[in-house]
Parts: sequence; structure tokens; C-alpha cells
Amino acid sequence: MFPGRRRALKAKARRIAEAGYVAADRRAPVSEAAQGMMRKAFPDHWSFLLGELALYSLIVLVMTGTFLTLFFDPSMKSGPYLGSYSPLHGLTVSQAYATTLHLSFDVRGGLLVRQMHHWAALIFLAALGVHLLRVFFTGAFRRPREGNWMVGVTLFLLALLEGFCGYSLPDDLLSGTGMRTAYTIVTSLPVVGTYLGHFLWGGAFPGQVILPRLYIVHVLFVPGLLIGLVILHLGMVVYLKHTQWPVPGRTNRNAVGQPMFPHFTAKSAGLSLMVAGVTAWLGATAQINPVWNYGPYRADQVTIDSQPDWYVGFLEGALRLMPPWENAVAGHTLMWNVLVPAVLLPGLLFLVLYLYPFFEKWITGDIGEHHLCDRPRDRATRTGLGVAAIVFYAVLLAAGANDVTAFVFDVSVETLTWIFRITLVLGPLIAYLVTKRVCLALQAHERQLVEKGQETGKVEQSVYGGISGGHRPLDSKRRYRALVRDVPRPLAAPGGRASRRERVRFRLSNWYYRDRVDMPTTAEQRAQIAERLRDPVGESQER
Repeated sequence: MFPGRRRALKAKARRIAEAGYVAADRRAPVSEAAQGMMRKAFPDHWSFLLGELALYSLIVLVMTGTFLTLFFDPSMKSGPYLGSYSPLHGLTVSQAYATTLHLSFDVRGGLLVRQMHHWAALIFLAALGVHLLRVFFTGAFRRPREGNWMVGVTLFLLALLEGFCGYSLPDDLLSGTGMRTAYTIVTSLPVVGTYLGHFLWGGAFPGQVILPRLYIVHVLFVPGLLIGLVILHLGMVVYLKHTQWPVPGRTNRNAVGQPMFPHFTAKSAGLSLMVAGVTAWLGATAQINPVWNYGPYRADQVTIDSQPDWYVGFLEGALRLMPPWENAVAGHTLMWNVLVPAVLLPGLLFLVLYLYPFFEKWITGDIGEHHLCDRPRDRATRTGLGVAAIVFYAVLLAAGANDVTAFVFDVSVETLTWIFRITLVLGPLIAYLVTKRVCLALQAHERQLVEKGQETGKVEQSVYGGISGGHRPLDSKRRYRALVRDVPRPLAAPGGRASRRERVRFRLSNWYYRDRVDMPTTAEQRAQIAERLRDPVGESQER
């Protein structure tokens, strides 16, 4: 009805935006930074979306968590429940549990947001874990990305802590059982465990201050660290440039992909909306953590079929499989049945994750930069170790529900526990051997394809009557992927006066890289491959 007024408002808004941009550009390098970011090349592959899934689920977590913070009270003060959920009327409950029920039944949209928050947490941890696996199996942790790998591992560790804190806040019978386990783990630490437990819980279990303290950690400390590390992680990705898969046109000295704007921005925005939509759909249709069914926490009760969320389920399984070993030293009881599976095991796991990039660099002696992803089949030993670790984790996760499994399949819990113990030892070993042989078999098959070509499905008969299958040469993309690979050779054998450290290094290098299938290449092809894999020497060439 008023086109002139609408045009005037648009022109005024444009002038205000331009004035603001000019003012900011005069005081900070806005144009320079924006120009560089808009031209940044992002390689395109489905596996690179895993990190974005983690990022956008974290955004959903922050948004839904902000809403929940407005209504939740972490106080452990108890009183009779007088809310709208009649089956619990009159029961003595904590303020934390009562406000959780209030959120679920009385706040408009509260249950939806609560369940969205829980589902987003599971998606975040799953995406982060699979993203770490992708980086490990493709060798994207190698120089110059060792620091970013350590940031990613720290993010995963903080996410586990954040998930446990949020899981414990409702003060229902299920989360209270988890808190009892956490108290036992803390007090299992030699010498300082009892003092630390009394400090954190404010006295003997269940204490009166642990939930308010976990609340502060959950909504303030850990989210701040997570957001800061995410920003650092993304900044390092932009600065170091993204890894890419070896296909024609992509080398170790360039970055080929779509520009930041508009292609990558549009796709990434669409993915963020999909993550939010799927999380909302799960929150609306898939019930999760129904605390009203568990009831309020009581120290003299334990829920049936109680298992934690999957990301800490391996600790539950480790506790159930560990024999009941303990002994007393100098008046202190060492609870090995808790200390080993719940403290030493995860500590060793994260120590290995932090140090692995430096270990692999040590046994290869490689100090060059790597911007091309490894194919898992080309690093058979590394892939075998990764699959073995996954099997090890899967066995512990399954063992965390041994009582439920025993009940469903009518098997003795003791028998099932011993089955899991044996599987925990043999399963990873078998997985490693099978995975390594499969990787080598894939390499051999690829060599055959390079030599003979791909089967056409047609049968050919020679003039002498011989029958053979027809073949056609590999297409350029598959041939490039098969030939352009960066697989180190084992280190040369040390001399007779070599130190023990050098001999150990030689044996590890030989074990890692001895088994391989080399591709048939000419001298000219080897020179071209070396050129494509050459160290960029600090150059930045983007297209």
C-alpha cells in the first residue's frame, strides 16, 4: 500500500548498514578478513560433515540449556512434592527433582526442550566421537595439525564431563545411582580419595552441595571452555586449511574446494537447520530420561536395569568385569576393582590419544606437512589398531548391561561376565588381525585393478580358443587415488652400537610399515607422485 515508504525504509537501512561497516572497517581489518574468509576453499566430502554436526548440536545444546536454566533449581533441600504429577504426591523430593518435574509437566514446551537438550547431547558426543575416528583413520592428525588433534581430544573429554554433570542434575533414582558410582570412584584414589570425596560432596555421601556445584560446572565452567576450544579449533582449521582426499587436481600443495560464500555457507546453514529439525522431532516423538518413572533419589535404593548414557557406559562395563581385588598398604585400602577400570583405564586411554600423533611421527621420522587424507586401507596397522580399540570399547559397553542381557537370554550373570572378560582380551586381537588382512587384501585387489583394469563382464575368446574375462582401464580418478598415496617405508636397521631406544624404534617402524602392497609404477609416475606429495614448505596455494 505504501511502496514509496517501503523503498525509503530500505534505503535508510542500507545507509545505516554501510555506515556501520565503514566505521568498523576503519577501526579493525574487517574488509581484509572478510575477503580472505569469503575466498577460503573448503574441500567437499560427506565425512567432513561430522565436525559440523557436532558444532550445530552444540548450538542446540546452548539454546535449549539457556531455556532450562531459567526454570531449574539445583538445590538439594527436600520437601513434600505438591506438583501436578499425582503419582508422586506427598513423597519427599529435592528441589532439583521437583523443578525437573515442573519443567516437564507445567512449563509450556518444557518437556520438549528438556528432551531436545538430552538428544542434542547424545548427538553432540556421537558426532564428536565419530569425527575423532575419521581424523584418526585418515591421518588428519599429522603435522601441522597435532595441536588441533589435542584440542579435539580435550573437547571430547570436556563433553564427557559435561554430559555426566547434566545427567546427574535431576536427582532422580537413576542419576543418583550414577552419583553413588562417581563417589566410589573418587574415594578409590589412594590417600587423597576420602578427603576429595568429602570436599566435593560436602561430607559423607549423598552430601548436600554436590548438585549446586555440578550445576555451576555444567552451565558455566565447562560450556565456557567448550565454546572457547571450539572457536580455537575452527580458527586452526581455517589457518591450517582443511585436509582433502587425493583426487586429480588435489595435491599436498593446494586446497581445492568450494568458496566460503555462497556455496559452503548455504550448505552449512542448511545442515544446521536439519540438525535443529531432527533434534526437535526426536524431542517431540522419542521419550528419553523419564525421571518421573524412576522417582526421587534415595540412598538406600537402586534402580533396576540402571545403566548410564552410552558415552560413559564403557566405565560401567569395566567396573563389572574387574575382579574384586583390593589390599591394604600402610593403613590405606587400595580398591583395585574400582581404581583400575574407572581411573587408570580412562586415564591411559586419553594419554594414548594425546600422544599418538607424536608416537607415529617418531616411528616414521617424518617431519613434513601432510594435507592429503590417508585411505584407511593404505595404513593397515593403524586401521587395525583403531578397529581393535572400537571392539574393546564395544565389549565394555555391552558388559555394562550384563544383568539385563542375562535376564533376557536366561543366562547366568557369572557365566556372561566370564564370556565378556575373555572377549575383552581376544576380541580386539582378532579384530586387529582381521582388519589388517582385509586392508592388505584391498591393496592387492587395487594393484590387480591397476595392472589389468576393471572387469567389463564380457567374456573374450582368443584366436587359439582361450577364454578370458574382458577388462577396461581404470578411470583417471580411481587410478589417481590408488597411486597417489603417502605410505612411509620402515626405518633402516640401526648399526651394532645403536641404543636400545633406536632398536625399539626400528622394531616398531618395521611392525607398522613392513606389510604393504606396492603399486606398479614407472619411474616417471613415481616422480609425478612425489611431486604431488611434496612438502608445501610454507606455501599456501588455494583455488
